[in-house]
Amino acid sequence: MSPRAGQAGHPARTLAFVESPVQLLNVLEWAHLHGLRDGAGPTHRTATPPTATPPTATDPTATPRTAPGAADRSGPAEPPGPAGAQLTGGPSTGSSAASGPSTGSSAASGPSAGFSAASGPAGGPSADAELTVVVLSPTDPMTRGQLRRMADLARDEGHRVRWEEARGGTTAPFHTIGGLAGPLRRADRIVMGDPFSRYVQLLLTITRAHDLVVVDDGTATMEFVAQLARGERLVRWHRKGGRPGPRDLLFAPVSSSARRRLTPSDRRRVEVFSSMPVTEIPDGVTVTANDFAWTRARFGPPRITQSADLVGTSLVETGVVDGDRYLEAVRNLAKAHGATRYFAHRRESTEKLHRLAVETGLEIVRPDLPLELIARRGPIGRTILSFPSTVVHTLPLALAGTGVRVAVCDIDPTWLTDTASPRAQGFLSGVTGTARDVHRLAAVSLA
Repeated sequence: MSPRAGQAGHPARTLAFVESPVQLLNVLEWAHLHGLRDGAGPTHRTATPPTATPPTATDPTATPRTAPGAADRSGPAEPPGPAGAQLTGGPSTGSSAASGPSTGSSAASGPSAGFSAASGPAGGPSADAELTVVVLSPTDPMTRGQLRRMADLARDEGHRVRWEEARGGTTAPFHTIGGLAGPLRRADRIVMGDPFSRYVQLLLTITRAHDLVVVDDGTATMEFVAQLARGERLVRWHRKGGRPGPRDLLFAPVSSSARRRLTPSDRRRVEVFSSMPVTEIPDGVTVTANDFAWTRARFGPPRITQSADLVGTSLVETGVVDGDRYLEAVRNLAKAHGATRYFAHRRESTEKLHRLAVETGLEIVRPDLPLELIARRGPIGRTILSFPSTVVHTLPLALAGTGVRVAVCDIDPTWLTDTASPRAQGFLSGVTGTARDVHRLAAVSLA
């Protein structure tokens, strides 16, 4: 099915399900490539960038600052009303555990220009927009904050956004699934960012769509394609090797059904839209390259500084890497390469970031948008240092032609925890190895 194909008499009805800011970014990249946009066209708005004060040596517990240039427009307010209500603009609700992180700026939390409480952005999408983005909102405040800002960008591009409080209590899943049942049955195409998500797998059992698209969810995309090619059950790489728990066994029939639906057939087309190196391509799966054309057209070029920036990882939080070893690696890496800023992953704990600030002297930055957008807007260091993660594949694409060098530091096997998956070392080595081959990145060793 072509990107614009649908039933006779109406444009293709596409539902995109996202649970993270990066997934939503890659949905926008996919839509840009295929020309999906509401007839009203994009509505770009601007706002004064935040001017928050970074933590200081005398006050390391201060709120880590929002990345410079991170919010080029006012972020959408927390979705009002019951779960499933369309996310609209209006005054920000501020910062709380429920509503997301503080940006430290009135500009980022003030009224969103061009919005009306009932209809969204002025001149924005109509009821028959080709693409509707459904945000299955997580509970993590940092993720929610970034998702709200990415939802704003999606509206700027002329797409509808539907915010679901999918995890807002014991009855939330029933309300979410019930409210989405009708649109799922009517959809011609389903776009998803995380095929490992139990939520997404459950929703796949309802849809009748014959066109399924998986957009990048980072390095997990590599594992998904490989598992699909080998006919294996869908298991996240950092959990592989462990015994299935009771919940895994209970959900096994749904997961198996989702895997079958994600297998191409005469009646079903499956596309993978990815910037990651995909080597094991399942029969019938179409792989489309994501070169971050939308990001490069929409933002930048950035101002380049003479220092180095370091990108954080949540490998400690996921139980893969020991916290003390990680701290030592960051300290040595920053010292050896003159790094001054540390861009935190949205899932890194406040306690770990506080310790990093105190013991390394690095300026901790918590971006309010995905790092690809932050880096493209700048300012950004001439060298970006990273551990194995998605950004060693995506940043060279987003920053193509800017002269910024992306360098990767391998994870030493001695840094792994006793409980790390047996698959962890091989997977992480594959992430860095393929990035060097594809993008010719320089390997970085600790001093």
